[in-house]
Amino acid sequence: MTEYVAKSLKLDKDDWMTKKWRPMMAIVYMMINLFDFIIGPILYNLLQYWNPGQAIGMWQPLTLQGGGLIHIAFGAILGISAWTRGQEKVASINNGLDPNGYTASPVVPRASVSADEPAPRNSRMDG
Repeated sequence: MTEYVAKSLKLDKDDWMTKKWRPMMAIVYMMINLFDFIIGPILYNLLQYWNPGQAIGMWQPLTLQGGGLIHIAFGAILGISAWTRGQEKVASINNGLDPNGYTASPVVPRASVSADEPAPRNSRMDG
């Protein structure tokens, strides 16, 4: 029991960067994609509209140059980290901790209702 409490206390003392790097990587990748596939082309076309004498070509996505290696890299990083996080959650559940690192409280079953007692009311429509 004490080792589970020690583990939960250790998890609380971890640096915020250790806990939050996965969501931050996903947000960075989302921002890269938003710029490269939505914001960049819109701004590029607006600049061409405002400067009609400059006929340049189409918007070329920056992340697709070089074979799209950045998408492969981010996919590998985010995919493997999601898989390992799932394994960490399964291991913590098997060790008696909840997935967020806190000590899991045991579930206490409700006392059964005998036949002599009325059933508990669940809504206003029960009468």
